[in-house]
Amino acid sequence: MSKKLHTAALAAAFSLITGACTGLPPNPSAHQEAAAEAAKPAGTNAGMMKPLLERRDAIIATGYAVIGVQNNKNAPQQRILAIRAAKIDAYRSLAEQVYGLYLDANTTVSEQTVLSDTFRTRVEGVIYGATITSINPLNNDTYEVTLSLDRSAVNDMRLLYLDHVASKRR
Repeated sequence: MSKKLHTAALAAAFSLITGACTGLPPNPSAHQEAAAEAAKPAGTNAGMMKPLLERRDAIIATGYAVIGVQNNKNAPQQRILAIRAAKIDAYRSLAEQVYGLYLDANTTVSEQTVLSDTFRTRVEGVIYGATITSINPLNNDTYEVTLSLDRSAVNDMRLLYLDHVASKRR
C-alpha cells in the first residue's frame, strides 16, 4: 500500500470515529435532560414525533409457557412452573419494549448461495412496577400471562438506565 493511500485511509478512519462520537451528549446530565425532554407532552416538542410508547398510558406484554415441558413429574407443580415461566417471558417482552432489543446477525454466502444465517438477540434491563393483568390457560398444555406497565414507571426506568450507562463511561 502506498504511503499516500495509507495516510488517507487513516485520516478517513479517524474522522469516522470522531464523527460518530459527536452525537453523544458531553456529560451524563445531558442524557437525563434529553430523556426528560422526550417525556414532555406533545405541545412542548412541537417539531418532534413522540415515541410510540409515550402515546400510551401503559404498555402490555404477554408471555407463554408449555406445561408439559416443565421439569417436574407432578402435574400441579408443572402448571405452577408453567405460570412462572410465562410470567418471566412476559417480563422479557416488557424489557424489549422499554429498552429495545440487541440483535446480532451473521449471514455466510458462498457462490451466490446462503450457507448459514444466524441470529442472536439479547435484552437487558430492570423492570419494576408491572402488574399481572391476567393468567389464562390457553388449552390443556399452555399458559398465557399478561402484564401491564404504567408509562410513568417506563420513564423512571429509562432515566435510571441512562444514569447506569453514563456511570459506565466515567
